[in-house]
Amino acid sequence: QLQASGGGSVQAGGSLSLSCAASGFSLSNYVIGWFRQAPGKEREGIACISTSGGTTYNTDSVKGRFTISRDNTKNTVYLQMNSLKPEDTAVYYCAADRQIIRSSYSRPDAYDYWGQGTQVTVSS
Repeated sequence: QLQASGGGSVQAGGSLSLSCAASGFSLSNYVIGWFRQAPGKEREGIACISTSGGTTYNTDSVKGRFTISRDNTKNTVYLQMNSLKPEDTAVYYCAADRQIIRSSYSRPDAYDYWGQGTQVTVSS
């Protein structure tokens, strides 16, 4: 089971750190993606990290502001979000899959396992 946590309400320009923790299995064998979904919009893939943590991808909308990382000893993946904007407001999800090809990292249908989301609200 995956569980995303760490969401909350912040003002524009602020920071939040999200965590994606696993129970019942080892995250170290899985590629992890972070997604978000704003009301009325499709789920958007924003970041991905390889099993070792050595390779990461970010979409242009968050590049330079969000950082994905992982600590396999803690069975947890993180998403550090800085310089938050009102348009970052969404429910954030983490997802896992054993293998993701680069061109698919932001596609929700590429991932088999999903956690419950955590709400992030950024006010102007």
